[in-house]
Amino acid sequence: MSKKTILVTGSAGFIGSNFVPYFLETYKDVNIVSLDKLTYAGNLNNLSEINDNSRHKFIQGDICDPKILELLFSEYSFDAVIHFAAESHVDNSIHNPKIFLETNIIGTFQLLQKAYTEWFDSPFQIKDNFKHAKFIHISTDEVFGSLGEDGYFTELSPYQPNSPYSASKASSDHLVRSYFHTYGLPVMITNCSNNYGPKQHDEKLIPTIIRNALSEKNIPIYGTGSNVRDWLFVLDHAKGIDKVFHSGKVGETYNIGGNNELTNNEVVAIVCNHLDQLNPRKNGKSYSELISYVSDRPGHDKRYAIDATKMKKELGWTPSETFSTGILKTIQWYISKYK
Repeated sequence: MSKKTILVTGSAGFIGSNFVPYFLETYKDVNIVSLDKLTYAGNLNNLSEINDNSRHKFIQGDICDPKILELLFSEYSFDAVIHFAAESHVDNSIHNPKIFLETNIIGTFQLLQKAYTEWFDSPFQIKDNFKHAKFIHISTDEVFGSLGEDGYFTELSPYQPNSPYSASKASSDHLVRSYFHTYGLPVMITNCSNNYGPKQHDEKLIPTIIRNALSEKNIPIYGTGSNVRDWLFVLDHAKGIDKVFHSGKVGETYNIGGNNELTNNEVVAIVCNHLDQLNPRKNGKSYSELISYVSDRPGHDKRYAIDATKMKKELGWTPSETFSTGILKTIQWYISKYK
């Protein structure tokens, strides 16, 4: 049986670098070519565990560069694309939105167009060699906007993005969908809730809490800390993408959520309580005394929550980790990193 060759974009980032080692370990009939621009958010150390894996090849490059995509698709004849690459930090999108439009919209377009021209002779006329090709687009629940105190995002929720980041991801989702309906490209879209776990960039909430606490610095929390997020352990997300890749229906969207709704205040309290036990402060006080509230983010969405019923019923996926189990693994990983 011949091996499948998959292009994974954004492989050195947080979610991609958790997905690639998991997928290589789980499926021995897969070769993965990783493409990552290695911006500030991408780190080759995230892939160090697969440095010696003969079924993995890393390429530094930009998804916005059609020449690199042309070379890669010509050399490797990819059977599938799993597209993680994205600018993803909301604060950065507020200060510098242009890079988000370039990477998230134009980059996704370049990938779609290259996959289409490589796999198809004309619209809906797929080449024999690529009858089983797939294009998996990894997106976010932020495209749906903000929820009130009740209700959940489903696959049928209207798009109402509220930041340049979420608007750029919404645009990329629409592009992906258009390539299915216009050309027949075999796409699937996943929209996930907030991820957490090992390898996440320092700028994100949970790494910031841990890093600042261990450094005896103030722990900054936006506004009143009442914003609610649904937290998904990153390896559970990887397993969800695996399910979509192998069993998902072409043209469909799947919401992947952790079923762990918590306010930012609850998250920081849980992390501080664990740190008090695992790495007590020398002064004997709780890390929670370092919490400080800062001016709220412009356009800060109040609440996100995902209904992952479709993933459970159609694909048999549910998260393995509760927030209690996942956050403990996460904190222990970051203590090893920061100490």
